[in-house]
Amino acid sequence: MTLDEYFGSLSGKSIAVVGYGVSNIPLVKLLLERGLEPTVRDKREERDFEDFAPLSAAGVKLVLGAGYLDDLTEDVIFRTPGLHPFTPELRRASERGSIVTSEMEVFFAVCPCKTIAVTGSDGKTTTTTIISELLKEAGYTVFLGGNIGAPLLSRVPEMSPSDFAVLELSSFQLHSMVCRPDIAVITNVSPNHLDVHPDFEDYVGAKRSIFLNQDASCRLVLNADDEHCARFAEETRAEVRLFSNTHSVPSGAFCLEEVMYSARNYEVNELMPAAVILIPGRHNIDNYLAAYAALDGYIPDSAFRHVARTFPGVPHRIELVRSLRGVRYYNDSIASSPTRTIAGLRCFTKVKPILIAGGHDKHIPFDALGTEIVERVKALYLTGETAERIKQAVLDTPGYNRLTLPIYVIDDFTETVLAASKSAKDGDIVILSPACSSFDKFKNFMQRGECFRKIVQELE
Repeated sequence: MTLDEYFGSLSGKSIAVVGYGVSNIPLVKLLLERGLEPTVRDKREERDFEDFAPLSAAGVKLVLGAGYLDDLTEDVIFRTPGLHPFTPELRRASERGSIVTSEMEVFFAVCPCKTIAVTGSDGKTTTTTIISELLKEAGYTVFLGGNIGAPLLSRVPEMSPSDFAVLELSSFQLHSMVCRPDIAVITNVSPNHLDVHPDFEDYVGAKRSIFLNQDASCRLVLNADDEHCARFAEETRAEVRLFSNTHSVPSGAFCLEEVMYSARNYEVNELMPAAVILIPGRHNIDNYLAAYAALDGYIPDSAFRHVARTFPGVPHRIELVRSLRGVRYYNDSIASSPTRTIAGLRCFTKVKPILIAGGHDKHIPFDALGTEIVERVKALYLTGETAERIKQAVLDTPGYNRLTLPIYVIDDFTETVLAASKSAKDGDIVILSPACSSFDKFKNFMQRGECFRKIVQELE
């Protein structure tokens, strides 16, 4: 189906766009350009819309505020990724015959080029970006989107069959979505977003959606070191490629004794020493292994080596912000789960960092994080909704000593960063790696990271 054919199929139907955010703003524009008249539904009030006037001038019907989902009876409903399909109003609309879809689901239906989709609890953005960089290095035209970058539906007319669309997909986007990526990658699965998903199995099920519609012509890349991915390998019809940081695999990529290898039906070839990867951390070795397993056969090994040696990483991911009086400050605001913070802490083997953590409570256990903090952290500064929960997890960890690991709980984010900075000495590392999402104090992890960067840059 082409993009024009899809929009033509909407003629004469009532359309709702639920949530006027990043992915749906260009969607509304596309609908209006084709003479369709969507109803925009958003929980914000009119006064909160910076771009209300253009919508009003275009004659768009608006349903705003607390009752924005009332009388949701449109024929086609585009939901924002943050609104789950099991929301009662959406479920009732679906039972009455409404088609509940999304900008991303439509993109998969009309995209003319190969699609590579990446999901997982950790490492999605870096792995997605590495795949994009590898393809560009190999000479392909690449469109980067999904949960990273800009929505791609409006760019479909620019795409040709020889191009690649590389997409990061969150559990919110994948939940109940029909998609069939040519290549799917699952970096890992660990408890996350349990403040929104009814339970962990629902979260795992959302991740599973990335491969359910694949067939034997598709490729599924799985983490061989992850227990949930082993189950996925038994459920898929796609060709499975594996990656591992602990053992060899029959097909895919792995790392043993700090050397990275490719594997094709048990035929093993050395790729490069892991130490030459520019961005730090064993989790980034995982990200490169996943990317190689996804693209083996599409890129030369020389392109892989070049990108690994030169790619500086993605902002807010163990990003060196500044060195001041011998203290290095790292922004790892993307770390919105305990496993991601643990991976960040393990990057620093010679110096125990001063850790700033805490944020929105996603109802994830902090026991394992407490163990890592006791082993690897010099001082702990906590802020946000989860401050007391993380503190208790550390206090409950066997071997904790308050004399060697002081804990400070400070409500204000700026004061937390300043206090951590004041305690740092020459040779120390201060890292923001929250282990939680940002929604208690910030719009998103990027805003949190920018705030941290600004505070650090203004230190004297």
